[in-house]
Amino acid sequence: MNEKDALKEIEKLREEINYHNYRYYTLDSPVIPDAEYDMLFKKLVKTEEIFPHLITPDSPTQRIGAIPLKEFRTISHTIPMLSLSNANTDEETKEFDERIKRFLEIKGEIEYVAEPKIDGLAIELVYVDGIFTAGSTRGDGYIGEDVTLNLKTVKSIPLILLDKAKGKVKAEVEGEKTLPIPVRLEVRGEVFIPIKEFEKLNKLREERGEPPFANPRNAAAGSIRQLDSKITAARPLDIYCYGIGVVEGIKFKSHWETMHALKGWGLKVNPSIKICKGIDEVIQYHRDMEEKRDEIPYELDGVVVKVNSLDLQDRLGILTRSPRWAIAYKFKARQEMTMIKEIKVGVGRTGALTPVAILEPIVVGGVTVERATLHNQDEIARKDIRIGDYVIVQRAGDVIPEVVTVIKEKRTGREKPFRLPEKCPLCNSAVIRDGAIHRCTAGLLCPAQLKEGIRHFVSKRGMNIEGLGDRHIEQFVENAVIKDVADIYSLKKEDIIKLERWGDKSVSNLLNQIENSKNRTLARLIYSLGIRQVGEHIAKILADDFDSLDELMNASYERLTEIHEIGPETAESIITFFKERHNRDVIDKLRKAGVKTEERVHKKRDLRFKGKQFVLTGTLSIFKREDAKELIESLGGRVTSTVSKKTDYIIAGIDPGSKYDKAKELKIKILNEEEFKDLLDIKQNVI
Repeated sequence: MNEKDALKEIEKLREEINYHNYRYYTLDSPVIPDAEYDMLFKKLVKTEEIFPHLITPDSPTQRIGAIPLKEFRTISHTIPMLSLSNANTDEETKEFDERIKRFLEIKGEIEYVAEPKIDGLAIELVYVDGIFTAGSTRGDGYIGEDVTLNLKTVKSIPLILLDKAKGKVKAEVEGEKTLPIPVRLEVRGEVFIPIKEFEKLNKLREERGEPPFANPRNAAAGSIRQLDSKITAARPLDIYCYGIGVVEGIKFKSHWETMHALKGWGLKVNPSIKICKGIDEVIQYHRDMEEKRDEIPYELDGVVVKVNSLDLQDRLGILTRSPRWAIAYKFKARQEMTMIKEIKVGVGRTGALTPVAILEPIVVGGVTVERATLHNQDEIARKDIRIGDYVIVQRAGDVIPEVVTVIKEKRTGREKPFRLPEKCPLCNSAVIRDGAIHRCTAGLLCPAQLKEGIRHFVSKRGMNIEGLGDRHIEQFVENAVIKDVADIYSLKKEDIIKLERWGDKSVSNLLNQIENSKNRTLARLIYSLGIRQVGEHIAKILADDFDSLDELMNASYERLTEIHEIGPETAESIITFFKERHNRDVIDKLRKAGVKTEERVHKKRDLRFKGKQFVLTGTLSIFKREDAKELIESLGGRVTSTVSKKTDYIIAGIDPGSKYDKAKELKIKILNEEEFKDLLDIKQNVI
């Protein structure tokens, strides 16, 4: 593969992966199985490894996840909640072990801790002086949704840590060593619904005439993300804790010791957790768990394997997206046979048409499956899938159904071939083929694209308009109150108040939010327009290079490709977007409505921290952690979570902990917040 083809492949993979990240992490509505996603991700990683100079900061391989939902306030994770790399075979698990030994230059066996990989929702609990003070979802790994009130309703989450021997508890390790309750304890865990409780919950929903949940994971995620905590309290949620973030006042030597300390403090730890002396014991543990998975009272899709020694974990460090010292060893997917009754077509925010098989209901791995993804037309042709076919269906990763193969021996001759339509099923506009994807050409004129486009436009990282949630967007579009994103700025009180569930106060709050959003940065506006290939990072690059949206709209292909990180496909996508008359009309309406489309002051960017790495540690009192991070990055610097020889500065707040100690050991420059202000050259009255 030459560089030009590699760039094209990388950009296409990034688009697909970003879309599936959004479906999975933000909407809880994935459209491809985990195995298919893993394949796409591995393909992108491999291609970027061959062409490392094509890696950009906004690549999915350089990030952890996706953005949090906008209905909740957010909480920043002191240490990122990383996702895990996957292994699907014994060979891949052994390769993981060999990589660790090579990195550490160790020939003997590594000691691991293995435990079941529960299929639930990852959360973080924060305890201050033993009291539960905050809880959040994983979100994008850096920032999660504040679900403190909901997590307080989960009975297996202690509101106060066990307090024995006057503020001390015994941990079941090292001869019942007594450990003090930490000043601050950040605990990571997985919230889930046990299978029997899930079945009872669905039965109750059906009796009430409500649609059943697709699987326990969706039920758990939906329960934790309820805006009304009374609904969460009525759900049979449980938790197992699997790790920690920051712990102030105590140092652990091993993951095993950490887990027993959590148990001693009254937190729930999986009883099946086990120490494994070497990778062969890990593989045997995996086989044992897979054999008895039907006896286990919760959904699991594999085992998690971690290096036990925290010192070795620290030496191994992390990649951008995942730690080197841990891996998820997945179970084989479960399969059953059923029949395809029909094939329906869905339309996404980018106009992508997705074929979905409607199945004769079948129970797969304890869950009733009625729909399965068919991915795209190429996949349908490759597998020769027809309406009326008997097929093998699997829940890859035990969650998302997909059609594995067709049983052609059962064909009768009455089966019907299927092709994606040439016209959009929602708006009847022309459909074009874009690589493996078929797209509706109507843009924001298409109802499906309009709703998703508005969600993107008003999102926290877009124009950040609070009070315009999914339910309201559905309501406004279906009542023709909003026909494009610019209509948001034409909303009047009389348009809204006549609709259901709107009162004077909620209308006033929304209109104030809309008015305030008119002065967002040019970068936010560019991002919010939903231009294909233009994520948050690329939007900032464009805003740095152009003084106004008009200047960007009229930029040539040559002018765009001169900009570092703007490749040929991204440039084409930008030009295509602005060529569309409807898009230009929407931008004109935004301008006339008073939305700022240019930066009032455009200066040459100050990059004084270019090439410098910072680590923030302890509790900051002058700056908010996210504000400090944004300031550093705006000046060209990079904020990391791990102290190493590459670190240039440590910004230390109150109770800085082990990172401070390591910085002193490595003789890294340590600044308090006042010294950091001096470095930034910020006046006192600006803070």
